[in-house]
Amino acid sequence: MAFTANFSPSIPSSYKTLKPPFKIPIPTPLNYPKSTPHPPSFSITNTLLDSSKPTTIILPFLPKTFISRFAPDEPRKGADILVEALERESVTELFAYPGGASMEIHQALTRSDTIRNILCRHEQGEIFAAEGYARVNGRPGVCIATSGPGATNLVSGLADAMLDSIPIVAITGQVPRRMIGTDAFQETPIVEVTRSITKHNYLVLDIEDIPRIVREAFFLARSGRPGPVLIDVPKDIQQQLAVPNWNRPMKLQGYISRLPKPPQISQLEQILRFVSESKKPVLYVGGGSLNSSSELRRFVELTGIPVASTLMGLGSYPCSDDLSLKMLGMHGTVYANYAVDHSDLLLAFGVRFDDRVTGKLEAFASRAKIVHIDIDPAEIGKNKQPHVSVCGDVKMALEGINGLLEERIEVTQKLDFSAWREELMDQKKKFPLSYKTFGEAIPPQEAIKVLDELTNGEAIITTGVGQHQMWAAQWYGFKGPRQWATSSGLGAMGFGLPAAIGAAVASPGTTVVDIDGDGSFIMNVQELATVRVENLPVKIMILNNQHLGMVVQWEDRFYKANRAHTYLGNPEKDNEIFPNMLKFAEACDIPAARVTKRAELRGAIQKMLDTPGPYLLDVIVPHQEHVLPMIPSGGGFKDVITEGDGRRIY
Repeated sequence: MAFTANFSPSIPSSYKTLKPPFKIPIPTPLNYPKSTPHPPSFSITNTLLDSSKPTTIILPFLPKTFISRFAPDEPRKGADILVEALERESVTELFAYPGGASMEIHQALTRSDTIRNILCRHEQGEIFAAEGYARVNGRPGVCIATSGPGATNLVSGLADAMLDSIPIVAITGQVPRRMIGTDAFQETPIVEVTRSITKHNYLVLDIEDIPRIVREAFFLARSGRPGPVLIDVPKDIQQQLAVPNWNRPMKLQGYISRLPKPPQISQLEQILRFVSESKKPVLYVGGGSLNSSSELRRFVELTGIPVASTLMGLGSYPCSDDLSLKMLGMHGTVYANYAVDHSDLLLAFGVRFDDRVTGKLEAFASRAKIVHIDIDPAEIGKNKQPHVSVCGDVKMALEGINGLLEERIEVTQKLDFSAWREELMDQKKKFPLSYKTFGEAIPPQEAIKVLDELTNGEAIITTGVGQHQMWAAQWYGFKGPRQWATSSGLGAMGFGLPAAIGAAVASPGTTVVDIDGDGSFIMNVQELATVRVENLPVKIMILNNQHLGMVVQWEDRFYKANRAHTYLGNPEKDNEIFPNMLKFAEACDIPAARVTKRAELRGAIQKMLDTPGPYLLDVIVPHQEHVLPMIPSGGGFKDVITEGDGRRIY
């Protein structure tokens, strides 16, 4: 639902500096969780006096009136100004760990009636939780850390959010201004450290700038191609007294002028012409399509074009639909990669032609015309040169294309890709996703398949990184967008558990399951304490093979199975499961169980789901299993591997 309003002649001063014409898209999820307290965005149409064209600004929901706990002319600390700025951005949950340089902010948070802090046990845990929060509901995740090691512990999360286009506002404490550059205790130049892994960052040097900087940070994080923004706040500014001016305008004219404009009708007509001329079109959709799921579904309904998804794009089109080819790429389905290889038209929507998708670039979609729609101009032609490109919001482009298709019934009626769909259906029958069974041993793929069946494909799934991540992508049938939170571009192990915390906070009442590997899980195992203290109903299903499974798979395939520090158990007691994951859960007062036999798997997963609150299930699986299909790095479709595991020598 959207609310449309017209500006009265009295334009808020914060928008007086914005010169038309411009379009500011700020995406919000289409399947907004009912339990989330934040309403969706609304748009404001504004015809300024010096413009002949109306300007549309899509803004986050703004409360009718903001009631401050301070009198208008009452001085307050910089930390209180910062917290109120967050309140004015409708922040109700954040993830913060205190330290010497951020204590003032935490003190101010205790004076807030609207912001809840989820106290993770490590700064990396808190930023991964903020990412999980943002991935699930589309709003910026907020995290706060102290200076020095607290700030540097955020680095992996910032890099992850940058690569996966996740809106994050990270706030760090800093040593007082007079001590900056003196190698003071816990001083790190975090602005310099993070410059290349943030969309933008700030070092606050004037308390008067806090309201503007916070507003800009949120605007930058969620507009255009979303990403992380860092605000570094020296401690003396946090302690300084001031009366804030909430009406200071943003200073982002250059950025705003470069934001993509609505697509031109001529571009959309050319895309439509390509579609009508093609015989074997395929959609290649990524994370940039998550906010346009309904438009994507309508486009597929009108055209009958099959859909292949990237790891980031899973759920933008229902995985169980007949026209879904599931995931493409290195560990994608044979039929998805076949479709791209044999297509004559590749519709690349909200993607960046990542190497794990394309493999050998020259061989990727080598027979196809390419249409690339993406909001980031840097991605157009970066890896693969398109025949037609649209730099803009995928949602707006699809709305325009669907409008043309609905207007031109004669064009839509002539579209007939039934022979192509039958060809792909034959591929699905020849090369379905499959796995082998070995006695009572539990195939890891089956654990995820059973979880999918018992949750009806409606749970929110988070993962670490490795084999379990790929099996989750292959075997869980996501029904809609924002059910899937995984570290895709960076591949950060330890992501799953804290991301599940953020997801559970963002969408209370929804089943959240962290499908994890033993290696990834133990990297942020301390967050079990957070799960327990916050009483979050996070379910943790560990696929425990006592190894770094994906590295073992590559050792098997390419290094003659030579084990190079990939065994995670205790070599002196290799017949025992080590470490004992159940003891970790017990230490944090979380119910837990272990299952080792295939016959007991379904009952164990059902018990996990039925148990109120958090639960840990340790699923023991063979380390010899390989994630298949697999296209070796730098290979093409002709190099796809569909058979074998670690039980044989290559």
